[in-house]
Amino acid sequence: MNTRIAVANRTKETGVSLIVSLLMLIVVSLLGISAARIALQGEKVSRNDRDRQIALQAAEAALMDAELDIEGSPDAAKSRSALFASDNMLAFPATGCKAGVANIDVGLCSAAAEGSAPVWQTVDFLDASENASSVPYGRFTGYSFPAGMGTLPARQPRYVIEPMMFAYKGYAAEKPEVFYRITAIGFGMRDSTQVVLQTFYKKADK
Repeated sequence: MNTRIAVANRTKETGVSLIVSLLMLIVVSLLGISAARIALQGEKVSRNDRDRQIALQAAEAALMDAELDIEGSPDAAKSRSALFASDNMLAFPATGCKAGVANIDVGLCSAAAEGSAPVWQTVDFLDASENASSVPYGRFTGYSFPAGMGTLPARQPRYVIEPMMFAYKGYAAEKPEVFYRITAIGFGMRDSTQVVLQTFYKKADK
């Protein structure tokens, strides 16, 4: 009689142990899956952040290239700094932006009318054709910007330049000076990763 009770108890205990083991296995599996998802999410965030940093650096490079364009290109054969006068905006169009990458005045945009949206918002920075209205990096400075492979930006950064007017306090209001708003776009390893930066620049007095 006692032997039968011991066997029954042992069988019952074995069944409970199996259930507990299965539950523990499920919990460990869920923890493993969660850890894998967190690791993959972290990798994705890191990859996206690196892509954005690449686009940011490309946009900063385009801003510096535009400043050299205004100030005076190191490549005298390509320089158009004479178009950026401190006392007039004659080189800039009345409306819109000049197009045609081969043209000397490409990327020069009109001053926005008071109360209207700035012209740079109408520019298609994704257009890299010969009829584009933005300037590719190095067009007027002779510098090169590697792109299109590996961890490099998917495409070259671009920029446009708009004239702005101001007058120093105490100076004659009828003789304002010109400074410029530069808008540049940089790309990451993917076309969809884009960073747009702006800066205001005044040409140095000679």
